[in-house]
Amino acid sequence: MAKKTLKTAAKPLTKTSNKTAENGHQEAPHTETALAVQKTYKLYIGGKFPRTESGRFFKVNDPDGKLVANMCRASRKDFRNAVVAARKAFGGWAGRTAYNRGQIIYRIAEMLEGRRAQFEAELVQLGSDPKSAAQEVQAAIDRLIYYAGWADKYQQVFSSVNPVASSHFNFSVQEPTGVVAVFAPEEPGLLGLVSSIIPAITGGNTVVVLASEKFPTCAITFGEVLQVSDVPGGVVNLLTGHQKELLSHFSTHMDVNAMIYCGNDPQISITLQTSSADNLKRTVLYPDTDWMTASGASPYFILDTQETKTTWHPVGK
Repeated sequence: MAKKTLKTAAKPLTKTSNKTAENGHQEAPHTETALAVQKTYKLYIGGKFPRTESGRFFKVNDPDGKLVANMCRASRKDFRNAVVAARKAFGGWAGRTAYNRGQIIYRIAEMLEGRRAQFEAELVQLGSDPKSAAQEVQAAIDRLIYYAGWADKYQQVFSSVNPVASSHFNFSVQEPTGVVAVFAPEEPGLLGLVSSIIPAITGGNTVVVLASEKFPTCAITFGEVLQVSDVPGGVVNLLTGHQKELLSHFSTHMDVNAMIYCGNDPQISITLQTSSADNLKRTVLYPDTDWMTASGASPYFILDTQETKTTWHPVGK
């Protein structure tokens, strides 16, 4: 009887069958193919993956119009929750050594490398050709390693000992701005996301990011990479939704210290600069940056979200 059972179990399930087993019970029918398990894309806030509190979504289609996913349409409440998570994480992240932040960013690159095929498939699904998708994922990995290397070096480049005409030592050092809200580039979806947020967290800031509306799936998958890369919850918070809906919420929130806009819409740029003045947010605009080239990586991107602290110390005898 044991041999007969093994022989039956080894048969391929190529067609539906409703055999009666020897114990008299009806066997469950076998189907020729199984349904694919569709991925659920949620938000990434505070190191967790909540659904949007509004229950809304927007459709993401492939170039042929076929539905790829229903993406969460983040609301003002989602954004406010993300800012709370980012503020809570700021002290601990800014207080880490620069070397440790570099280690963690390098770990992100390692985990992204291990899921290369998945990111390439998601980019191709939304319209990238396979060669371009492979180049973009590799560029994202390289960019992470680039900033991991700068994490414990940018202070030496941008800080200084200043000459003064008095009996004092005068030092200028760089400190993180705080919570940074980011409108990621629409294209390239993955590389643009990485290039706009990693310089900020390299410098000790925490970020709330609105991902590309055209390529949102790889952003949430990148959240999965962050979750297993030793990045503390709240350091990076990823939202998906409509830029125009969230524009005023990003720019007027009083607990956001800086804004980054990676786009070339002059009206949005003016709105951000005007609204950000209410609490003196630093507004950083990248209207024409080519993220796919070497110009998309520089230690000066780290400096864009740093504040210069100058200390005077008397020289005693």
